[in-house]
Amino acid sequence: MKPDVKRKVVRRLKTIEGQVRGLEKMVENDTYCIDVITQASAIRQALSAVEDAMLENHLSTHVVEQMRGGAQKKAISEILAVYKVSRKK
Repeated sequence: MKPDVKRKVVRRLKTIEGQVRGLEKMVENDTYCIDVITQASAIRQALSAVEDAMLENHLSTHVVEQMRGGAQKKAISEILAVYKVSRKK
């Protein structure tokens, strides 16, 4: 993984971790439902940004290496698998 991408992803994950803890407290404190839903949506968007960063990193490193190394079928298979999982959201 590219070092700058790794730093960015780890930072985002730590932020998400804090958001999830906050969300848990909101539920424990019987916070207004819409506020809980709004916070959950923000967490989902933050996780989506992590997925985007990881996919971009994968495409620009591993996939390029696989294509150059003759492993096109593996590269295509991995990308299709991720695509299919993402469509099930």
